[in-house]
Formats: sequence, structure tokens, C-alpha cells
Amino acid sequence: MKTMIHMDEHEWLAALPKDEYNERRIQNAHPANWENPKPADVYNVVVIGGGSGGLIVAIIAASLGAKVALVEKHLMGGDCLNTGCVPSKAMIRSAKVMGEIMHAHRFGIETNGAKVNFDQVMRRIRQVQAEISPVDSVWRYTEEGVDVFLGHGRFTGRNTLQVGSATLRFKKAIIATGSQPYVPAIEGLAVAGFLTNETVWNLTTQPRRLAVVGGGPIGSELAQAFQRLGTQVIQFHNADHLLNREDADAAEIVQRAFVREGIKLILNAKVGRVELKDGEKIVHYSCPAEGSGTVAVDEILVATGRVPNTRDLGLEQASVKVNERGSLIVNDYLQTTNRRIYGVGDVALPYQFTHAAAATGKLVVQNALFLGRKKFSSLTMPWTTYTDPEIAHVGMYEHQAREQGIEIDTYHVKFEENDRAQADGEEEGFVKIHTRKGSDKILGATVVARAAGEIINEITLAMVAGIGLGKLSDVIHPYPTQAEAIVRAAGQYRRTRLTPTIQKVFTGWMSLTRKL
Repeated sequence: MKTMIHMDEHEWLAALPKDEYNERRIQNAHPANWENPKPADVYNVVVIGGGSGGLIVAIIAASLGAKVALVEKHLMGGDCLNTGCVPSKAMIRSAKVMGEIMHAHRFGIETNGAKVNFDQVMRRIRQVQAEISPVDSVWRYTEEGVDVFLGHGRFTGRNTLQVGSATLRFKKAIIATGSQPYVPAIEGLAVAGFLTNETVWNLTTQPRRLAVVGGGPIGSELAQAFQRLGTQVIQFHNADHLLNREDADAAEIVQRAFVREGIKLILNAKVGRVELKDGEKIVHYSCPAEGSGTVAVDEILVATGRVPNTRDLGLEQASVKVNERGSLIVNDYLQTTNRRIYGVGDVALPYQFTHAAAATGKLVVQNALFLGRKKFSSLTMPWTTYTDPEIAHVGMYEHQAREQGIEIDTYHVKFEENDRAQADGEEEGFVKIHTRKGSDKILGATVVARAAGEIINEITLAMVAGIGLGKLSDVIHPYPTQAEAIVRAAGQYRRTRLTPTIQKVFTGWMSLTRKL
């Protein structure tokens, strides 16, 4: 059973803290006095959803001469600007500063009197959102020739969409409506009140104690950030270790960091019910290690995954089908069951990342408007979990290779062997690269490091360009850098090519040249 959040945009906006930054962002993302334009007779493409995927489709298509309508019922910029990447990374930046202060004594520096001003941390988040918002604004897209319609879009036929009283006719349509938090049916949770990644940014007072339900990327990033900012975090996860979809060695490093920093982890946990008592939220849980127990907290953050936004879009009228999760059913060209309608981003993909939405948006422009045959399966998709240290990954995991019957070689370089990591005091991490057995073709990689999300890009580029691991050993890296670990991994591969026979030939040659 699933409990879904269905707060309309007016209620959501009313809950935002009132300040100049939110006012500026909302004026860009959904101006109160906006009047929708008169619809064109027919559009080359109608885009439903003004998040990362929809925005890039609209801007590229318009720049190439297409007549484009963009429909957004809530805020331009979507999850990334308003409730996801931008606010979370701004908070993580503040938390990272406190992390440095917490560990400053390791570097011979004593800090006294460091204090978190939580209201200023949250104010800075809103400031960053406001400063970025013009890029995603109604005004920018209108200036680029896009007809922007603010309101709920609903299909009324295979080639028509209704927005308010307007009917938009299209040759092609792109559904880019994103996803929303999945909230499990926990007894008493709704009555007690809870936060998600959408509403946590409305906090103005720091919770003294925070329960985080979920040990995936969103839950883990925010758990560490709040802990470093001075909140006591209790994190519940239903698996035996955090980030259990990641490389197990990588997840173990992050989990050890969480324990060191004072986060209380309750693993293999089931949250049974929540109750309000004397102004506190009492979380009742069970787990193998402790049996049953309770914790009292001030706030509860639910981060148990996301579900696609396909509700009330009139998909049946457009002959568009969804799967059991509610995701759009799409083929490798990202066409839905109505071949003139495509899906991009969270609403259709297994990858729920801003950059995945943007990449598939670019792909769909080619396929929908220019008879392209670009395949989703051809994309090489990296991602990063922004804990400290970060975990970045691209391509296959070891278990996926085994499941597909692909034999691999793995090259593993620990950062304790890297000079820069030692100088930085960041030895706990690694670069792990998988190649097809007997060759240097890179099939996947995982990096654990303070800046793993930056390091993974070189490996992703090599995979996209078809550059083998052996060739990376020829790439000169500045010394000292943590990215040199990639060269070390490439060196490990090169040494496997030095077979006993080749070694014997080299030894003979050197012996001969000494006599000449």
C-alpha cells in the first residue's frame, strides 16, 4: 500500500518561508499574474513538465525553429532547482565546512567557538535558488520563443492536450513530469507530521533530533548534512547496510564515516508506527539487533524512494500505458505506446538524476523532430552520491557482470597509496575499474573520494570515446592529484600484458645490448 503526497501548488507555495529570495524565485518560476498565451494552431512539440528534461527539450527545439509549447503546473526548474539538487548541495556545502572544522585538529588546527546558525544556512540555500532561478524562468523561455503555459496539462486525445480552457494540438509530445517522494503507509505518520526532500527546505528552526527513514542516496546525504550541522540524527534503513545498491566496499566506507560522526544507525529496521506524545514524535521500530524499540525526535524525514508523476494526465485518452510502478512504458527510442509521445527523466527512466533527464531530453529532440534513431541503451550514465566521501559510479557493477555471464578483470587502487590523498588526510577511498576479461575495454568503475563526482568524469569520457584502460596510462596527470589513481589502475592493467614470454624477450634484449 502506498501513501502519496498530493499537496497542490497553492498549498505548497503558502508553506514556503516568506523572504526576498523565495519571492524572487517564485516570480521567476511561477509568477502570480502570468497569463497564458493564445495557443498556436498546431505545435511541433508540446512538452509537459518544466524540470530538467522538459526545459532542455523546449530550449533546443525552439532554437532549431520548432514551434514549442511548455506546460508546467507548479514551478519552472522542477525538482532540481526547487526541492532537489540545488538546495541539497547548498546545504551539503555548509555541512562540509562544519566537517572540516570537526576534523581540523588532525591538521594541527584548533577551532574554538564554531557555531552553526541554522537560519542563516537555510537562508543561504534560498539565496542560491533565487540566483539560479532566472536560467529556468518563465521569462527566459518566453524570450527564446517558447509558449509557456502555467497550469495542469491533461491529454484529451492522441494529439491534443488541455491546459485550463486552452487546447494544444501537437505533432509530437514529450512527457517530462518527473517524480515525487514515495511515503510508506506507516501508522500515525501523517498525524504526527513528516518531512520529505520537498518540504525539508521550509524549516527555519533546527530540529534537535531528526529521524531519517531511508538509507539510499537522498536519506544518506541529508542525514550526514544535518548531523554535521548539529542535529542528532537517527537513521533507519531496511537493509543490512546503507546505500545497498552501491558497491559494497564503497558503501562500507561511507557507513563507517557516519558512525564516526555520531549518526545512530538502525539497520534491517522496520518503522511500525509513529505517535505524538508530549510534543515529541515517538518512532516505534523493530530490528534483528535490538528487537523492538522507540526513539523520540522533533522531526521525521522520509526518504524511501520516489514514484513517477503520471497521475491525472489523461494518459488513457492518449493511448499511453504505464507499468506496475506507474512509470511510462517506453521503447529504446523513448517512445511511449503512442509513438508520437515520448517520455524523458524520472517519469520514464530507471535513472532518477537531473543529468539523466537532460541527456534523454537531448536524445528525444533528435528522435522526435529529426527522424533520429538514438537509443537510450547507448547512453553511458554516471552518477554520484554526495555524501562525504562521495561515491561515484559508471557502467557495470561486479554483480551485474556475473549476472550477465560477462567475465571481468578488476583493477583496484586504494587512496592510502595516493600521495595527494595522504597529504589531504583522505586515504579512506579507492578507484575500482572493471574491464572485459583479457582486454582493456572499460565496462564500469566506482570511485570513493572527497571529489569522486569529478574523478569519475575521466573514466566516463574514456568509456564514451572507446578509449581502453591501457591508453589511460599514457595520460599525464598533474602531481599530486587524487585522479592519479586512475593512472595507477591503468598501470596495473599494463603490467598484466608483461607475460613471462615477453619478460624473457626483454631480458634477453637487455643482455644483448650490454654486449654491443
